[in-house]
This record gives sequence, C-alpha cells and structure tokens, in this order.
Amino acid sequence: MAFLVVLGGGESGVGTAILGLKKGYEVFVSDKGKIKKKYKDVLEHFGIDWEESNHSEEKILKADVVMKSPGIPDSVPLVKQLVANGVPVISEIEFASKYTDAKIIGITGSNGKTTTTMLTYHILKSAGLNVGMAGNIGDSYARMVADEEYDYYVLEISSFQLDGIRDFKPHIAIVTNITPDHLDRYDYKFENYIASKFLIAKNQTPEDYFIYDADDEVLVDWLKKHPIKSKLLPFSLNKNLGEGAFIENKEINIRIQEDIMKMTTDTLALEGQHNLKNTMASATVAKLVSIRKQTIRECISNFQGAPHRLEKVLKIHHVQYINDSKATNVNATYYALDSVKTPVVWIVGGVDKGNEYKELMPLVREKVKAIICLGTNNEKIKETFGNVVDLLVETYAMEEAVKVSYKVAERGDTVLLSPACASFDLFENYEDRGNQFKNYVKNL
Repeated sequence: MAFLVVLGGGESGVGTAILGLKKGYEVFVSDKGKIKKKYKDVLEHFGIDWEESNHSEEKILKADVVMKSPGIPDSVPLVKQLVANGVPVISEIEFASKYTDAKIIGITGSNGKTTTTMLTYHILKSAGLNVGMAGNIGDSYARMVADEEYDYYVLEISSFQLDGIRDFKPHIAIVTNITPDHLDRYDYKFENYIASKFLIAKNQTPEDYFIYDADDEVLVDWLKKHPIKSKLLPFSLNKNLGEGAFIENKEINIRIQEDIMKMTTDTLALEGQHNLKNTMASATVAKLVSIRKQTIRECISNFQGAPHRLEKVLKIHHVQYINDSKATNVNATYYALDSVKTPVVWIVGGVDKGNEYKELMPLVREKVKAIICLGTNNEKIKETFGNVVDLLVETYAMEEAVKVSYKVAERGDTVLLSPACASFDLFENYEDRGNQFKNYVKNL
C-alpha cells in the first residue's frame, strides 16, 4: 500500500486525505500548527491518522508521495529534504486531477481570478452543465473529486498550487493578468513569479486553449519569448483581434474561428474596466463549451460579484462604504481607486509583500483626501503618501479605523477599505478583515 503524507490540515489537506483514503493509500496528515476542530472531526470520522503542532520527520520521510498545502513554502527544510530524497512533493490540484476525467477550466492571475472563476461557474451552471467550482475558492477540489462525478471543473488556482504540479493539464486555461505579488515567496524576482503562473499551460497541447489579457505587456512579452502549445485566445479593451474577445462600438465581440458573438457592455452587472476583462474571459470559456448566446448574455447581466471585492456595504449620511478587503496587492487597489468616482477616504495597510506604492500616486493625488493606515507597520505608506494627502492617521484595529473614517468623511465621499496588503498582522485572513469592516460600518 502506497503511503501518502499530507502536510497541512486545512481545506485542501483534509480533502486530499479523504481522496487518498478512497483511492487505497495509507494516509497521514501532519500540521506544524493547530488543526481546526471541524477538520479534526472529519479526520476522526474517516479514521485518518493525524498530528498537530509537530512534524514527525522520520515518518514523513518514508512517504511515497507528499501533498503540500499551498501555504507551506518550498524553502522549508523538511520539504527540501523530501525533494532531495526523490519523494514527489505535489499540490492538491495535481493529486486530485489524476482521479477525474472531467474537463478542467483553470483560472489564475494576480487579480480578477476569483471573479472570473465565479462568473464562469455561474454561466456554466445556469446553462445546465454538470459543473463544480473549487481550488483556491470554496470547497476542496480533492474532496469534490472524492464525493462527486462532475463533467466540468472551474478551478481558481494560485501560483503556489501551480508550483506543485507535474502532469496537471486544464483543457482551458485563463491568465487574467500578472503584476508583482507574493514576491517574498519567489526570491523577490518577478520573473520567477511569472514563470510560476505560466505553469498552468506547461502540459497543454494544441487541442487545448489559453485565454489571456492581450493588453498586459508582461503576458505578451513572456509568450513571445516562451511560446506555448495551446491555442491562444486573447482578450483586449484596445485592440481589434482576429480571434478572441475585443470591444467595438460599445459591444463585446467574441470571435472563435468563423463564429462571432456580440454583447452590449451596457448591461454588465459588474462595474469597472477590469471587470469588463473578467467578463470577456468568462464569456470566451462559455463559447468554447458551446453555451447558448442568450444564456451567456443573461448570466453576465445578473451575476452577483465576489464578496470582499468592491462590495458596497452601506450608504450612511450620503457616504458610500465599500469593502475591497480582497485587494491584497497594489494592482487590485489600483483597480479599486480607479473605479471610484468621488473623493475617497482610503483605509490601507497590513503585511507588505514587497509592495511598490508609487504606481498608485496619480490616483491618490486625484482622488484620495485622507488615508487611514491599518497595520502594525505603516512606515512605507507614510513615506510614500505622507506629503500627498491632507490627512494621514494610523490605526491598529478595524473598529478604530471605521470610527476615524466616519469622522473624516463628508457628504458625497466614499470610504474605501482596499488594503493593498495581506491581512495576517491583525486578522485571520482577508475575509475576517472584510467581515469586521462590514460589521463596524453597520454599527455606526
């Protein structure tokens, strides 16, 4: 019996353990930290061997295969030791994909991947396809493969998950964009991060599809220097493309071979230029899997966006409060500031992943009247914007940040939580940060 070790007892780890058990592996789950009670209960229910607050190295090094949760860096000594010993260290998407014949739609990118994943799933599900949504979003992909028989999977995939693939191959891959993010995990080299994202196309063949933003110079340059085998379907707001998705006369045009579909941009549920791109990517997938044009049009006009992504919370005394807690990098915050048309009280800060804030400068000068820092280390934000805005306040808790924003904002302003940083200094995750924001706003 082959021995599967799962490093990390969270969503992806427990899902992999269950699938491994069902496929006849001896399974051991090991977590350096504490495992949440809900996951312990599942492991106990299935009779899976586990440990927490420790890695029993001697036992782990006997593994035939190791599934490493995405939060564990490759640089950890135990992982290095496993690799040196020739033990395959793979990700959940690699492990689970071996046990399903479903067509896979894999979506990655620095920003927009959650919205694009949710919208793609919404269209396919509304069209009556037998489809599951997993990966970096919602439920464990491996658990779904263990429990369900789907014909399609729409997977949101992070660079960390792609780092652990060998044979994984999506039939349709989407890269929404690539901007510097997570550089602390890539030796602070942007090209390492780009290469990681492009692993999504590594095993694709000429029968597969690669959908990407043709306005993103990083993507276009990389493709010129590193050609891939799959069929390219770009999308663009500025170029009239021979094949792919583009804008002409306020209409989205999707052209695949001889087939052209047109949709007006006036009825889109999602606001902002970046969401126009997310919509084009999702609609291109829908065309590839032969969904009726009318269904696609209806779905893009009635879609509810991703939570914590430019989520309108409340209007209080003519001040709009917006939760964009999912903006964990500078580029996401750029989109947020760009989409707001009124003066902004901006709540920003958290764990800096090597951020370069200068690209926000034109938008901050134009729109931001006050900055409320929310983090344990705000030096870089103060250095960059201290002389640009009239008011900059430091806070160390969400309740305090919301109260200050309420005092500072005037009729017609927008209070925008768009941190441009990870959340782990003061919060469990970006959802916790966004939920706290919403709760304190509702209590004003």
